[in-house]
Amino acid sequence: MKNLAIVVLGSLLMSSPAWAQNTPPPTTPPPVPKPFPGAAQTPPDGKPADKAAATAKPQTGPEAQPGATPIHPRAELLDTFDAGHGQQYIIYGSDLPYVTIVDYYKKLLRTGGNEIFRTPAMHRFDLGRFDDETMAYPPSIVVKDYTWNGSPGYLHVDGSAEKRYRTIIQVVPVK
Repeated sequence: MKNLAIVVLGSLLMSSPAWAQNTPPPTTPPPVPKPFPGAAQTPPDGKPADKAAATAKPQTGPEAQPGATPIHPRAELLDTFDAGHGQQYIIYGSDLPYVTIVDYYKKLLRTGGNEIFRTPAMHRFDLGRFDDETMAYPPSIVVKDYTWNGSPGYLHVDGSAEKRYRTIIQVVPVK
């Protein structure tokens, strides 16, 4: 019995410094999570962004500004995201099949682009040179099939309205 009391007392004394230690507060705040496509964004000042300015659809055709990224006429602007280094992602959705959108860009850009994945199908068209000093991502158009493997499509929620898109077009415009 005496031995048992010594063992218990010894283990309590050895573990007591651990109880007395406090964990110091972190010296840097945790990183701010980045939103996923379709998630609402709030600017750093906490005020909602002007939706009209943020969702302005780039023009195509003869009236387009020089350097403007061509967008399929049946694509709908879904959202924009900060990509860093002064760049942005612009996300569009379309009810057209993936192959139709890829063929459109092959003809329009006069390039075959690059197949990134076969399943789910993704295709990239480069729009300009990548400069790792001034860019976060290469200027490009990426087309993705969201109906692969029986999926009903990409779900976009705007307020209480929900809509699914067969094909998503992600644009990183030329700076």
